[in-house]
Amino acid sequence: MRLRVRIGDISYHFKSLKEVFAKANEEKSGDQLAGIAAETVQERIAAKRVLGEITLEEVRENPLISPEEDEVSKVIDDQLNEPIYTSIKSWTITDLREFILNDQTKGEDIKRISRGLNSEMVAAVTKLMSNLDLVYGANKLEVIKHCNISIGEKGTLSSRLQPNHPTDSVDGMLASLKEGLSYGVGDAVIGINPVDDSVESVKRLLHATYDFIEQWKIPTQNCVLAHVTTQMKAIEQGAPADLIFQSIAGTEKANRSFGIDVSLLDEANEMIRKYGTSSGPNRLYFETGQGSELSAEAHYGIDQLTLESRNYGLARRYDPFIVNTVVGFIGPEYLYDNKQVIRAGLEDHFMGKMHDLSMGVDICYTNHIRADQNDMENLGVLLTAAGVNFIIATPMGDDCMLNYQSMSYHDVVTLQQTMGRKPSKKFFDWLNKMEILLDGKLSSRAGDLTIFS
Repeated sequence: MRLRVRIGDISYHFKSLKEVFAKANEEKSGDQLAGIAAETVQERIAAKRVLGEITLEEVRENPLISPEEDEVSKVIDDQLNEPIYTSIKSWTITDLREFILNDQTKGEDIKRISRGLNSEMVAAVTKLMSNLDLVYGANKLEVIKHCNISIGEKGTLSSRLQPNHPTDSVDGMLASLKEGLSYGVGDAVIGINPVDDSVESVKRLLHATYDFIEQWKIPTQNCVLAHVTTQMKAIEQGAPADLIFQSIAGTEKANRSFGIDVSLLDEANEMIRKYGTSSGPNRLYFETGQGSELSAEAHYGIDQLTLESRNYGLARRYDPFIVNTVVGFIGPEYLYDNKQVIRAGLEDHFMGKMHDLSMGVDICYTNHIRADQNDMENLGVLLTAAGVNFIIATPMGDDCMLNYQSMSYHDVVTLQQTMGRKPSKKFFDWLNKMEILLDGKLSSRAGDLTIFS
């Protein structure tokens, strides 16, 4: 494996594949914090040149974390389709990029060969792509999953309704839920982040959302985003849950800091299949975000983009209904400004789709990051063009419980109308039946909570 290149009068030599991966990454404050980023633009270009000439076989034969010491690595390697991998293992990373972006390559062609790619290969090709490459490549990929309804069909843009409340008040949550529905938001999931991670609180919220969905015959799914073990106890006690949620990370050590491992996720997957209230077959919901492994001191000197791709390799084991990256939530230590947030959102969406995941994005930022709402709207347009399966929406784009800024309810329908998208079919039909939509646009009833009185 050749790890050196000469550009002009300067020779660049990299000590390992891990170093090439890190220094080929676009500028990220998290990689700088970890001390692994390229020191100059020229060094970044050199690393990209070296990475482009490395073969898929060399990536697999030189794992960044060995499967013998990390269960996430083992999960990723075990699910590789060996015949497909064998047929393409001599490709360089540049060859893979050219195949994905070739006008003659269809989405089904990419999905077929993706089964022979591990997560590090997907990360590597992502590093060689421009923002427009990431939009174009991801837009080729249609990933449809089904829980109570199907999302992900071409020409659609679904949304997660996030009616959080700072005290988990059922009445307050329902008021926000009704407002979101009245703006046509909520087909991907009605998902609540609870303040109180107790079983009783989770049960109360699950029952309230389930009963409301049943009363109004809403074609969607419910979920309370507590720790997976809390949700499992609530389900054991009879709480109606369509999905089980959990945040995941790209290394075994980082997942253990979240209080999870593969065996626990396997158990949760089996439980929701047996006792969940949805029709399935896709019944899990995962959330990710660049930088979580570094914050847990469990990154092993690997750059945050590559670790994020490993999240998706782990998620692929469970064929979940939805996955989303919370792209600007962790803070400027990991993504410093609008440029880095936008880049990470496009990277994460592309990598998720390359793992055949129903990929969404929480297009968000915190107040101490160098970004604003215009930047989030720009990313929303780019992701919609890229074919993102769903985005997350909060009242007025301001989550009153988590204290961060996201997209608002009316932003979702604005993106749909501007970019020629619709909600998922069953939800679209329900919105028309409720006269929330009229001729594909919001009616005068939009924002009127008395619809549900």
